[in-house]
Amino acid sequence: MYLLYGREGWGSALIEAQLEWYCLPYRFERVGDLLADAEARAALARINPLAQVPTLVTAGGEVLAESLAITLWLAETNDSEDWVPLPSERCRGRFLRWLTYCVSTIYPTFTYADIPARFVPMAAAQPGFLASVEGWRNRAWALLEAEASGPWFLGERMSAIDLYIAVMSRWNPRRPWFAEHAPKLHAIATAIDALPPIDAVMARNFPAKG
Repeated sequence: MYLLYGREGWGSALIEAQLEWYCLPYRFERVGDLLADAEARAALARINPLAQVPTLVTAGGEVLAESLAITLWLAETNDSEDWVPLPSERCRGRFLRWLTYCVSTIYPTFTYADIPARFVPMAAAQPGFLASVEGWRNRAWALLEAEASGPWFLGERMSAIDLYIAVMSRWNPRRPWFAEHAPKLHAIATAIDALPPIDAVMARNFPAKG
């Protein structure tokens, strides 16, 4: 039995979807609002010092963090290439490049914007900082849009990149922006939304459309 620490609508949805896909038994441990609740952060920090979700505890008691690391680990331990191309596949390098891009370039922009005071202490400077982060994020999404093939990001081959697109496009600037400015990514996201058993995970995490 796995133990997944998470919160509805947060990055834990990425790992929840994969646990469901692999038909792995798990328990979802809902954490408090880590952005606003110091007590919730302290409680999770006892397991993961960064107090971030997703945090996954394996049946053997090993604590895993960082969604990219968990994604690769789950694929390897389940001997599956469903979400992660095998080293022998030609798309493996492109997969690693752009999945890492999602995690290292786009994902941090949400961290910057969640509590800007952590990065820009002066209140007067925070609106400009947030505007810069938003602009940077939108340009990063535009680059990913330009690289997308179809029907999936890698072409005919579905991968974890598609799952990341589906979950992260639920956050700012949200799906209507993608429909207008990144139609290929929007099509990928909606296709993942409808894919069993991912559809149930998305419905639990993002009950409101948009």
